[in-house]
Amino acid sequence: MDNQRLLVWAAFGLMAWITFQTWQQDYGPQPVEAVVETTESALATNDDGLPELSAPAETTLDAPIPAGPAPQIANAVATDDAPLITVTTDVFTIEISTRGGTIQAAELKNYPVAKDRPDDLVELLGVDASNFGAIQSGLRIVGDGDEPNHLATFSSASNSYEMNGADELVVPLTWQSADGVSVEKRFLFRRGEYAIVIEQEIVNNTGSLWRGAEYSQIQRTFREQERSMFDVDSYSFAGPIIYDGEKSEKLQHDDLLEDGAYTYKSQAGWLGAIEHHFLSAIVPLKGSEQSYSVSVRDDRSTASMIGQAQSVAPGARKVFTTTAFVGPKLQSQLEEIDESLTLTVDYGWLTIISQPLFWLLSVVFEFVRNWGVAIIVVTFLIKLAFYKLTESSGRSMAKMRNLQPRMKALQDRYKDDRPALSQAMMELYKREKVNPAAGCLPILIQMPFFLAFYWVLLESVEMRQAPFALWITDLSTRDPYFILPLIMGAAMLMQQKLNPAPTDPVQAKVMQIMPIMFTGFFAFFPSGLVLYWVTNTLLSIAQQWKINRVVEKEAKAAQH
Repeated sequence: MDNQRLLVWAAFGLMAWITFQTWQQDYGPQPVEAVVETTESALATNDDGLPELSAPAETTLDAPIPAGPAPQIANAVATDDAPLITVTTDVFTIEISTRGGTIQAAELKNYPVAKDRPDDLVELLGVDASNFGAIQSGLRIVGDGDEPNHLATFSSASNSYEMNGADELVVPLTWQSADGVSVEKRFLFRRGEYAIVIEQEIVNNTGSLWRGAEYSQIQRTFREQERSMFDVDSYSFAGPIIYDGEKSEKLQHDDLLEDGAYTYKSQAGWLGAIEHHFLSAIVPLKGSEQSYSVSVRDDRSTASMIGQAQSVAPGARKVFTTTAFVGPKLQSQLEEIDESLTLTVDYGWLTIISQPLFWLLSVVFEFVRNWGVAIIVVTFLIKLAFYKLTESSGRSMAKMRNLQPRMKALQDRYKDDRPALSQAMMELYKREKVNPAAGCLPILIQMPFFLAFYWVLLESVEMRQAPFALWITDLSTRDPYFILPLIMGAAMLMQQKLNPAPTDPVQAKVMQIMPIMFTGFFAFFPSGLVLYWVTNTLLSIAQQWKINRVVEKEAKAAQH
């Protein structure tokens, strides 16, 4: 078996695999999960788009409310005469409408849309039709009467709140019914955090039992992704994501349109909307059973949850608590809210490698404070970990390099007899204890880490727009001047010089084209990925150069 032939096929196989994965993401069939059957509609809609709560005629205290189809809500965010409350923390600026206490705008202070547009910040939520997003919450009651839902009018003592130097900021809104039920809806913000704790405290000042349930929902515009090989971000998922207590799933727009609402129940679930590196999510208290529903109407998705009916006795009070997250998918913060929330950072089938790899990169980053340097250090550690394994491969390559003259002589002798040539070559390999397939081992080891690095760079917001040095100002995008890919191509050419040249002229020409082909492919990959490959190639060159010298000395010593 010819080592160089295997190397060529391995390279072409990698490119074919990447092409296939891209095709699958765009056009391949998507898995369709079975939709949970429901018995009675608990969430319906009326003309105002308000979820309607219906309960059985005979109810018991705290009886669960059956799940139903998701509420199909029109533009329920008030943008007309409802006063707005502006909340400014150290990480974002939030707008809350007094119409229902809806979070209707969120601008992330530390995340510009593009590196060269520092004042154009990412807006996760907003009232603009092209980027509509809102987090709505409220309470529904069993029976008739006023209720503090997301269409009710709340009041606030101020229209502006700023965190300034405090560690925590509380924004209270109040609501009062005609018969004496009062609700205080509180939004809790903490310094440096993108989590928003929403508390709804109800006080029953009436003479009768109050029964109702809390609900929350996210509305987002479904935006079509224009795929481009020149922009790796365009291949990221944007849309609703759910977790049913066991697994997470991204829901496709077309599937929801064809199959209808996706519903499920869980005591440990959540729902959200992904926009590549950013997430809007609602996470209820663990252990509280919720009925979930996700649906689509035209270009807008509605992901909602409603809890079990609760009772509040006359003169008593009760607090309903839900956590919303509006911000970048920082894994440390997501894990603090709920460990399963880190599933929104999707590394695909290579999670088993990508997750530990990201952890190692994060540990190194804490010391070096530069993600590019962290990539170099981690690449060195990976190379060191597999040094002994690749050393035997390198020795075989070095021995084959020394055998080149003898192999050429065999080819000249048996040029008209292929079976005899193969037999002679195998005897030579056996006699000299050379494994011609050993050269493929480094490639086989590198491929999983290469692909894992790709997904880490693509999915981890921690590396979004992260600078390295000089002209590399964003490791998650391509090199703007293609300098790093050119360095990589030159390094691959240098690496070829250290390896045995193919005796077949056709293979030799293909091998000469390989650095050019790889340079072309890598020109549009994230520069952090190219940095990994350049570092790995340079370390491989250093290792092979050292092994070649050792093998040459051993060969000379054996001759004497």
